[in-house]
Amino acid sequence: MGYKCTRCKQKVEIDYEYTGIRCPYCGHRILVKERPTTIKRINAE
Repeated sequence: MGYKCTRCKQKVEIDYEYTGIRCPYCGHRILVKERPTTIKRINAE
């Protein structure tokens, strides 16, 4: 699953066993999930 660092805006892949939750580029600990670029539309009835 893809995440993005809130400080340096780099895309990050998380490996929980070895690094924990931390950006490998800047060391920041706040990451957010990347949202898909496609838009899901549902017709209301």
